[in-house]
Amino acid sequence: MRVAFTTSGDSLDAALDARFGRAPRFLVCDTDSGAVEVIDNQKGMDAAQGAGIQAAQTVARAGVQAVVTGHCGPKAFRVLSEAGVAVYTTDAATVAEALERFRSGGLTEARSADVDGHWV
Repeated sequence: MRVAFTTSGDSLDAALDARFGRAPRFLVCDTDSGAVEVIDNQKGMDAAQGAGIQAAQTVARAGVQAVVTGHCGPKAFRVLSEAGVAVYTTDAATVAEALERFRSGGLTEARSADVDGHWV
């Protein structure tokens, strides 16, 4: 399974970014092979509006089945849901910690956005 984690780094030891749409990068981990891929989200970060939608489209095009982040707004959540991408939120400090929680079943799939749009 391909899982995208929000981060500003480029390794499993990087901090998990609490923001979905304005996270600088997505670290995509293949839970079967262990392969890791970094996807830049500069367009989303720089967007005056629609950052969550753009970020959701980016990860959906990357073929991920799940996203793990600190928070997800309503527009991004809708796009991800429509693309069949599950959303999990966590307070994990690092991508590695979030990945371990995901693998162990310690995360619950979100049923809706957990923040209003345009939060900082």
